[in-house]
Amino acid sequence: MPWLAVPFDVNLHRKLIDRYRIDRIPSFIPLCSDALTVDEKVIEWIEDYGADAFPFTKKRHEELKDLDRRKREEVDLQELLTREGRDFLIAGDDRKVVVSELAGKTVGLFFGAYWSPPCRAFTVQLTDVYNNLNDTKGRCFEIVFVSTDKDLKEFNVSRTSTPWLAIPYEDRTRHDLCRIFDIKKIPALVIIGPDGKVVSLNGKFMVSSYGAEAFPFTESRVKDLESALRKEGEALPQQVQDVKHEHVLKLEMAKAYVCDSCKKQGKFWSFFCDVCDYDLHPSCLEKVNKD
Repeated sequence: MPWLAVPFDVNLHRKLIDRYRIDRIPSFIPLCSDALTVDEKVIEWIEDYGADAFPFTKKRHEELKDLDRRKREEVDLQELLTREGRDFLIAGDDRKVVVSELAGKTVGLFFGAYWSPPCRAFTVQLTDVYNNLNDTKGRCFEIVFVSTDKDLKEFNVSRTSTPWLAIPYEDRTRHDLCRIFDIKKIPALVIIGPDGKVVSLNGKFMVSSYGAEAFPFTESRVKDLESALRKEGEALPQQVQDVKHEHVLKLEMAKAYVCDSCKKQGKFWSFFCDVCDYDLHPSCLEKVNKD
């Protein structure tokens, strides 16, 4: 350790523990020149902000929280994604792409890790959406991977197996972005619009539910999709009899299912049998002729 140490003296240690009411380790007690400042969360502040937390006062912590709020509400990609000495992101083939090239695009900040099965599953969905949008709408959408991998090896597996950009693993910006956007679980996808404003903190739901149709991932777009789904459901019968199945099938909304007739993936409306767990695409329906 590069700092000074108190001599190993049991009595002195006990006095310090009693003086500063230490009931757990690690503990960090900053001694300011004007007064004693003790806060149980100082270690969290250091973990969150590093040296920027100095002089470790509540006032400084509030200043840093205000700065995070500004970065979240008034997004400047250059400020958000770069760091002193680095103005680029890295691609899977090791190319360096300057952050300024993202200007005018919709950008998704993808928080994930290779060790997480839900992240690997979502990566497949997100890759399909990414490729679809860039094939059909030009290079209008970019993803920046914010890794929470446990080590560089895992990070490189994630980075080289996907088509988007990433923040270098050794860069503290990864940690800062998790803090700024209050990421508590992964996978998570934060959507930033072409104007630099945060469009959604719940991009994962949009991609998982609607795929590329959710683009540009705004709340208004999701409302339009939900409205169209309701109208589609209103136009379908509430229950039917299909020639391929012995029981009455009821109309239900299902997040995802496999049609038992065509064996293909289905989403949203399904004709479902609650007796034998049978699902049918509305388009696969062959009504029983009762004449």
